[in-house]
Amino acid sequence: MIKIGIIGGSGLDDPDILRDAEEIAVETPYGAPSSVLTYGRIEGVEIFILARHGKNHFISPSAVNFRANIHALKEQGCTHILAATAVGSLREEIEPGHLVFPDQFIDHTRKRETTFFDKGPVMHTPMAEPFCPNLIALLSESAKGLGIPFHSNRTVITVEGPRFSTKAESHMFRSWNADVINMSTVPEVNLAREKKIHYAAVAMSTDYDCWHEEEEPVTWEMVIATMNKNADSVIRLFLDTIPKITEFEDVCSE
Repeated sequence: MIKIGIIGGSGLDDPDILRDAEEIAVETPYGAPSSVLTYGRIEGVEIFILARHGKNHFISPSAVNFRANIHALKEQGCTHILAATAVGSLREEIEPGHLVFPDQFIDHTRKRETTFFDKGPVMHTPMAEPFCPNLIALLSESAKGLGIPFHSNRTVITVEGPRFSTKAESHMFRSWNADVINMSTVPEVNLAREKKIHYAAVAMSTDYDCWHEEEEPVTWEMVIATMNKNADSVIRLFLDTIPKITEFEDVCSE
């Protein structure tokens, strides 16, 4: 049975899109997740929403208990995760307000718990294709049909945060062929892969980081303003995509 976890980023922590919504408090072997789970249905599909940074956005990126979050969704039976996240654009064509569905990541974090297999037998999880290509295809199809500007099959680099990049770092990340930058996709995506959950990121471009000489360097206020402005587009995307997931023959490698 398909169950879908939605991990909300800034401005999308708890969208009012669920029928018969209720809250479920859970504990995990890794501690408490970032928030209670909000459970309900969309078009008959069971949905669990988790606020990555807490309901009131009080958890810093480096303090997010990613293992507890993914474990909690897996324990509820989630087979798929749609994860909303704010990103800075490292490419001219990815304008603020555009959506990005990455298919690759670069891990530039330093102090996060990145695996469930730190104890016991050694496990080496394949990570060549960390994001579910079928979810990317469905999201792209829905975005195109809704007229939402998007870019698929791009690379996201995740940094530790909570500070933003220096100009030198921003230019370096561009030279590494990264297309967008954020503070949350890693280790969320690789933990989901370890739990054999199909995962796709719905990344909202909020700014041009600080590499773009003609644009103002990113600020937190800028990120929040763009996220709030575009949250409706992401909600419309979720509502259009989720029913299709149940009909799609998902052959994503596990």
